[in-house]
Amino acid sequence: MKKQLQQGGIWCLAVLLAAASLSGCGNQENRGGVSAENEARYPIKTEESLTYWCKYYSTDFGADLGATPFGEELQKKTGVKVNYIHPTTGSEKEEMNLMLASRNLPDIIEHSWVSFDGGPEKAMKEEYIIDLTEVINQNAPNYRNYLDQNPDIEKMVKTDDGKHYVFAFIRGSELLTVSQGPIIRKDWLEDLGLEVPETIDEWETMLRRFRDEKGAQAPLSYDFSIGLGGKFLVGSYGVKNSFYQENGSVKYGPIQQGYKDFIMKLRQWYQEGLLDPSFANVDRDMTESNMLNGRTGATYGYGGGSIGTWMTHKKDGDAFDLVGAPYPTLNKGEKPMFGQREGRYVSYGSAAITTSCKNVPLAAQFLDYGYSQEGRITMNFGIEDVSYRMEEGNPVYTDLITHNPEGKSISQMFKGYIREGYGPYIQDERYLKQYYTLPQQWQAIKRWADTNTVLYDMPPITCTAEESEEFSKIMAQVTPYQTQILREFIMGAQPVEAFDDYVATIQSMGIDRAIEINQAALKRYYNR
Repeated sequence: MKKQLQQGGIWCLAVLLAAASLSGCGNQENRGGVSAENEARYPIKTEESLTYWCKYYSTDFGADLGATPFGEELQKKTGVKVNYIHPTTGSEKEEMNLMLASRNLPDIIEHSWVSFDGGPEKAMKEEYIIDLTEVINQNAPNYRNYLDQNPDIEKMVKTDDGKHYVFAFIRGSELLTVSQGPIIRKDWLEDLGLEVPETIDEWETMLRRFRDEKGAQAPLSYDFSIGLGGKFLVGSYGVKNSFYQENGSVKYGPIQQGYKDFIMKLRQWYQEGLLDPSFANVDRDMTESNMLNGRTGATYGYGGGSIGTWMTHKKDGDAFDLVGAPYPTLNKGEKPMFGQREGRYVSYGSAAITTSCKNVPLAAQFLDYGYSQEGRITMNFGIEDVSYRMEEGNPVYTDLITHNPEGKSISQMFKGYIREGYGPYIQDERYLKQYYTLPQQWQAIKRWADTNTVLYDMPPITCTAEESEEFSKIMAQVTPYQTQILREFIMGAQPVEAFDDYVATIQSMGIDRAIEINQAALKRYYNR
């Protein structure tokens, strides 16, 4: 599916404040049918190597993941030499498609297989990746045991007919599922005597004062590719920028009346100079520059990579400060309908074994390391006595990571010393409790988590190969058209009166059929 989809259930803010660690990870008492002789003993004694395709965002610590301190430690711990293949950043999809077309496949591919054109069923049917169900049962005791003890997670990581297709990236607790939201210059609010805004009207008042009294050239500036996905602003009008469900009924947000109201508001803000005039081209780097140089006073970003990183630029005596704001609503006192939240299973960063793999048991045993007790520590904390130390039974990052002598931020150091981002392992909440070192970050997370989005987000459904192919063809027309027309509406190139024609065009492209496909997949998911 085109959109990473979320797990339903009740989200309770109290979970955010709990400090309980996962229990039972790697418990060898419940083997899920795995025989003892098939358990991997690490390091594995082997002369064979594996090839592994995955994203890699930083060359500061090595030309590839294997050359980083983390990669070298992983090889030492597992005993497996891995030759990594990394696509060019920004060209991942194109390069993967070429690789699949060539049939020259590595042993392991890390990808969002839920989003694969045709879905994971087609990826198996077309013999790109293998059915891992028995492989996991026979060669991955740590992963198998975790799924046995967490049936809610297992429900997410298999197809409707029960096939396992990936070693999944799993959030170890609910604390890790919220990471993004609105961010505002707190020092500007205090200078102007303003409270943190809660409603769209309060946001509008604040942005006008940022423009008029702080000289902000772009009072609100954010990366639409992140913010719309996070339901920022659009969620105020009771819709998403994609598919969602209400009481089990699937809807497509961009054709709802609430979406028209959202468009009209952003159009007004654009015309008044409250929205960045370059909004269509704003990316993460531009957002950071705008916030740090005073061009912008409000944005949408991350607790770590935004608040945490930007606050490191604060100098002694500088009033610069940031605050996380709640997702805005139309009426005071309402709980936001939508906000950013990832499910415990995150489809991107999950690893599949390909049909080209000559030693499937070795690949499975290597991937299974990330679900072991030791592997979980290595993936989340890196190298003992280098990037972390054990204190009272808990891994604690060293000053190399948290107070780097060269002035590098924690997020920069993570890129070299842990499995930063995503991958086949269980993310540990103890990582986040040390990553977020500022009260501003924890206050932001608390506010961003206080939404009803879990009631409306889609769980990680999978479609049949035929459904996925049909859905992909429909959305290949709908998505670029919808994205382009949204920009034209906001900038005034399209009159608001053309909204009904815009909806009719999307309907003519088959959006009702796309909704039906999602509806059928959602029903099957609930019946798993």
